[in-house]
Amino acid sequence: QVQLVESGGDLVQPGGSLRLSCAVSGRRISDQTMVWYRQAPGNQRELVASISSGGSRTYGTSVKGRFSISRDVFKNMVYLQMNSLKPEDTAVYYCNTASWPAWAWGQGTQVTVSS
Repeated sequence: QVQLVESGGDLVQPGGSLRLSCAVSGRRISDQTMVWYRQAPGNQRELVASISSGGSRTYGTSVKGRFSISRDVFKNMVYLQMNSLKPEDTAVYYCNTASWPAWAWGQGTQVTVSS
């Protein structure tokens, strides 16, 4: 069974940076497109960034140029570097495979951007 554990979320001031981590166990990520999603209260889950098995990256319009997704296939980890954070980035962030069906969701990690 695949387990996803997200970490790294915190309270940060506008303009600050955070690095989120996603530890994956039970399945290798090297053959997967991995995705970071986020969900703010009252909103639908939103795709933030993805990285394909070949290393190609895509980003949501609202985070392009500020966020960067990466992975370490040897550690089976996925990362999200978030710079120039804005209050509207406040959400719970989750990682998962882009494949269907998705793996069991982790607990997510809370990012709060506020002064």
